Amino acid sequence: MNRRNLLKSGLAIAGGSLLASNAVAGTIVSEAVAPIAAPGKRKLGGKLEVSNIGLGVQNMSRTYQTTIPSRPQMIDIIRKAYDNGITLFDTAEAYGPFECEKILGEAVASFRNKIVIETKFGWDIDPETGRMRGGLNSKPEHIKTAIEGMLKRLRTDHIDLVYQHRVDPNVPIEDVAGTLKDLIQQGKILHYGLSEPGPETVRRAHAVHPVTAIQNEYSLLWRGPEQTIIPLCQELGIGFVCWSPLGVGFLTGAIDGNTGFAPGDIRGMETRFSRENIGKNMPLVELLKKWAMQKNATPGQVSLAWLSAQKPWIVPIPGTTQMAHMLENVGAAQIHFSNAELTQFNTELAAIKVEGERLPPFVLALSGVEAVAKK
Repeated sequence: MNRRNLLKSGLAIAGGSLLASNAVAGTIVSEAVAPIAAPGKRKLGGKLEVSNIGLGVQNMSRTYQTTIPSRPQMIDIIRKAYDNGITLFDTAEAYGPFECEKILGEAVASFRNKIVIETKFGWDIDPETGRMRGGLNSKPEHIKTAIEGMLKRLRTDHIDLVYQHRVDPNVPIEDVAGTLKDLIQQGKILHYGLSEPGPETVRRAHAVHPVTAIQNEYSLLWRGPEQTIIPLCQELGIGFVCWSPLGVGFLTGAIDGNTGFAPGDIRGMETRFSRENIGKNMPLVELLKKWAMQKNATPGQVSLAWLSAQKPWIVPIPGTTQMAHMLENVGAAQIHFSNAELTQFNTELAAIKVEGERLPPFVLALSGVEAVAKK
C-alpha cells in the first residue's frame, strides 16, 4: 500500500512502523495513481524557470538502505515525472559517483531541451575512474575537467544550473565564481549556484557573477536556513532549492521508533533518529498526519506544500526510487494553505522542538563553510 492509502485506511498511527519496515525491506507494492494536475512554474534567481517541485535522483544508483535499484525502473520514474510536469531534475557527479548523471542523461535524452538539469561538482573525484580521493577540490582546472565529464555523462552540450557541492575552504570563492563565469560565457553552463555555503561566501561569489540558486537542506524537520540563508536569498534575489524536503522519509511517516537502519544508511548516524530522540520528534509527524486528514492529502504532500508556501522562489526537490511516491510528491503542487491555515499550522509547529543533529559531525562540518580570502 502506498502512503496515501495507508493514511486513508485509518492506520496512520499504527501503520507508521509497518510502512517503515516495508520500506527498509524494499517490499512496498505501489498501486495505480490517478492522473494529477501538472505543477506550476517558479523562477530561480528571477531568471531560470522550473516546475515548482523538482525530482532528485541521488538514490537512483544506490538507496539509503544500500540496495541497487533497477535502472530501467529509475529511467521510467524520471520520464513519468516529465510526463507529469516536472522540469527540474537534480543530480551530482558524487552520486554514484557518476552513475546518477548517466541514468539521468539516458532518461531525458529525448526531451533534454525542455527541462532544467542541475548537477554539482566540488569533491575530489578522479575524473577517469570516479574514485573518491577524499576531501574537496574546487581548483579552477579541476572544475573545468569536472564539467567536461558531466556534459558527456548527461549527454548534453550545456548544463542549466551547476552548483559547488560544498565550499572548498582552500580555494577563494572568487576563483570558483570566475571559472564558472568563464564557462557561462562559453555556453557550457547557463547558471551556477552554491550548496550549503557560508553567507559571506555567497556575497563574495555574487559580486563576481550573480548566483542563481542556493541549495540547502530545508524541511519541517530542519529549518536552519530560515536564520540567515533564506533572508540572504531574499536580499540578493537568489532562488532557493531544498534538498531532503521530506526529512529523509521521516516527514512521510515512514520512520518511527521501531525503524531499524541498514549498515551504511546515513540516517542511522543522525542523532535526530536516535532511540533517545526519535520519540521526542514524533509530534511533528502527528501534526502532519492531522493536517493531511484535513486536506485529503498525505503527510509528505503537506510537508512539500508548506515549503512552497514560504517563498515564491523556493523549490523542493524530493527524491525517490518508487513511482507511486514520485506521483504523490507531484500531487503536492495542488495542496495549498490559506493565510489563516498557514498561521494556524505555524502556531502548532512552534510548540514542537526537534531534538538531535541533522547530519553526522563529519558531514555537518562541511556546511556553512567560508572560503579562504583571495590574496
